[in-house]
Amino acid sequence: MIPIKNIYYMLSYAFQVLNEQGYKQILTEKFDNVAELCAAILSKGVSLQIKRGLGKAYLLQTESLAGVKGKIDITASIKEQALIQKKLICSYDEFSVNFYMNRIIRTTMDLLLHSEISKIRKKELRKLLIFFGNVKPIDIKNINWKIQYNQNNQSYQMLISICYLIIKGLLQTNSDGTTKLMDFLDEQRMYKLYEKFILNYYKKEYAQIKTSSSQISWDLDDNESAMLPVMQSDIMLQYKEKTLIIDAKYYTHTMQNHYNIQTIHSNNLYQIYTYVKNFDKEKTGHVLGMLLYAKTDELILPQNSYQISGNKIIVDTLNLDCDFVEIKKQLDTIVKNCFDMI
Repeated sequence: MIPIKNIYYMLSYAFQVLNEQGYKQILTEKFDNVAELCAAILSKGVSLQIKRGLGKAYLLQTESLAGVKGKIDITASIKEQALIQKKLICSYDEFSVNFYMNRIIRTTMDLLLHSEISKIRKKELRKLLIFFGNVKPIDIKNINWKIQYNQNNQSYQMLISICYLIIKGLLQTNSDGTTKLMDFLDEQRMYKLYEKFILNYYKKEYAQIKTSSSQISWDLDDNESAMLPVMQSDIMLQYKEKTLIIDAKYYTHTMQNHYNIQTIHSNNLYQIYTYVKNFDKEKTGHVLGMLLYAKTDELILPQNSYQISGNKIIVDTLNLDCDFVEIKKQLDTIVKNCFDMI
């Protein structure tokens, strides 16, 4: 079980904005579950956004008016017999707070008010909802999460990500059709957070290491690449002449069982081996691969290293159920051992 405080630390690496002064008070609070933590982050983030000013966008409005505003829709005016009432159907742009990101936040806050979070948190959210009076909620099943961010709306990126975690990672539908918030993030969302945390940890803490999540091209004998799948690494670390490719894995069960024999997941090993061999086109042996599993409560855990066809493949586990200082030490040890850093 990952301590709630460690979830916050992981989120703070995934979203650097959580390291800013306005969020530091959250670390002093005690949370019983992840739902309460996410609600606290959202509450604080929305409060800060309101101080900056809620984002607005030009939205197309169409309504029946006694005067002319914007563009007259003649066809609609005739069809709806607006002229009989001495009105016209007009379409015009309005600069409004009812734009999509605010609607996602409003929807998430409404959801939290009907969940089992603390009364204090609900009181905070109700105060914030006053500023969303002109913002319409969205059906959570129809939310489009593919949002483009730019300089004008960058401050919303973390807020929308927290909304996504709450709705996609914590929301559970009961057999009677009602919904409730779980105490923990589901495996899929934890995997994404786990991967992003490790990537951004190395980006922030090791400026001398080139850290990326890069695609790996196939080591082709000719230029024919049609229908070949994309090889997308989770984390790629490059320092001097060495490269470490890490595949972050977050599973409930880290090992596969075949005839009562515990082995590493076959697909995981084949994948990291393929990444390493295709990246090391010159066969230098300077490219290493690592499967980094989040530690579970299982008795047998993957932890070994193999020398395969000239390249080192490491299988290891990261214990997230400890003080965060210890988690950092584990991550530091990985790069120090792989890159011979003192």
